[in-house]
Amino acid sequence: MNYRPLSRRMLLRGLGVSMALPWMESLPVWGEQPSAKDHHNTPPIRMAVLFAGNGFHKNEWWAKGSGKQMELGKVLQPLNAFREKLLFIRGLYNEEATKGNIHSSQTGNLLSGAPLFSGGKIRSGTSMDQLVAQRIGQQTKVPSLVLACEKSIASVHREYSMLYSSHISWNSPTTPTPLELYPALAFDRLFKDDATIKGNRSVLDAVLAEAQTLRNRISYIDRNKLDEYLNSVREVESRIQRAGQERRIEGWRPTITGPNIPRPADGLPQNIDEHMRLMCDIVALAFQTDTTRVCTLKLNNDHSSLRFPHLGVDYMIHHLLSHTDSDDWLRVNQFFTQQLAYLASKLAAVQEGERTALDNSMLMLCSSMVHGNHDANQLPVVILGGAGGKLETGRTLDFLNKPDRKMCSLYLSMMDKMNVKLDRFGDSRQRLAGI
Repeated sequence: MNYRPLSRRMLLRGLGVSMALPWMESLPVWGEQPSAKDHHNTPPIRMAVLFAGNGFHKNEWWAKGSGKQMELGKVLQPLNAFREKLLFIRGLYNEEATKGNIHSSQTGNLLSGAPLFSGGKIRSGTSMDQLVAQRIGQQTKVPSLVLACEKSIASVHREYSMLYSSHISWNSPTTPTPLELYPALAFDRLFKDDATIKGNRSVLDAVLAEAQTLRNRISYIDRNKLDEYLNSVREVESRIQRAGQERRIEGWRPTITGPNIPRPADGLPQNIDEHMRLMCDIVALAFQTDTTRVCTLKLNNDHSSLRFPHLGVDYMIHHLLSHTDSDDWLRVNQFFTQQLAYLASKLAAVQEGERTALDNSMLMLCSSMVHGNHDANQLPVVILGGAGGKLETGRTLDFLNKPDRKMCSLYLSMMDKMNVKLDRFGDSRQRLAGI
């Protein structure tokens, strides 16, 4: 039998399906065969940006201290287990976000720092995540994943398009990156050669024969890792299928007891907690398989209309709740930081040599304002993960009232760690001190 040479860029293939492999010690170095310069089997660095609109509780977004002794405000307490993997950054801002109106012009340039056009026109700047994807995306099957749990808003608010409130990822200054709302389609994009092909066949069923051949050629440790990976893919498939079959409608009470139109075959989870969890699962799978190294997950819009009946908070939409600084608002904030904790725990469970997938990632949670009263003079930023040892964590950094506190300076530093080196980005020409 003629075997293909083993490589970490090898894909498991079946009819209409290709699945990238997880990191394995038995296989040659990530990418093509190692050059003379390569001395270590080094997993790639991944970057994910999670966005929660409308800021956080005014009195409970804070951190102080370092390492295991770091103290976290109530909003961040779901991240307690990751204090040594956490970098809390206070005081950064985008100058352009302090101009224009509220909401739209505080969000559309969050990842670019670019000036925004008003009058209903659309012009921002290419966002940091997409610039990285354009530079390194050819190394993976999917250049980037841009996911969302709330659909875009198509209207104008105080002279600015609400598309700015709905998109933090931009392919170009005039083109927001299309959002994938459906977990099933996001999943298909990872594993199907043509994600537009519909079908009920499991992607695992399509590649089992080749997976078995591979299993016979790798080490015992890597066999267990492959089995765990395939089981995790199957679990997410099953959850997506169940979510698509649910008929509970989130956030409002219909006047009839059952749907009056057929449910779409792929299914859009109307249960917001299940929707967010599935999207986090897909980000983890994408990173674990090296199908992409850049993900953006918009948990909700700025000026969001989400409701949260699973939290017992169903009397007010997210945007209005953000003005209250109530216990219910805090509960909703913690729900959002729980998504980051969940994604981090998924990646922390994946061992990649001496580090975990979390150690080899940067997961940034941010918002368009520090709290719900439209204060964009400082932005909430927390990063989990060590960027392959390039990012020192277990720290709190305070840039408020310091000369260079530009978000774009942080982005230059983050892009460096993704091996994307720029002289300038947005309104910044220098890296953020200490990053």
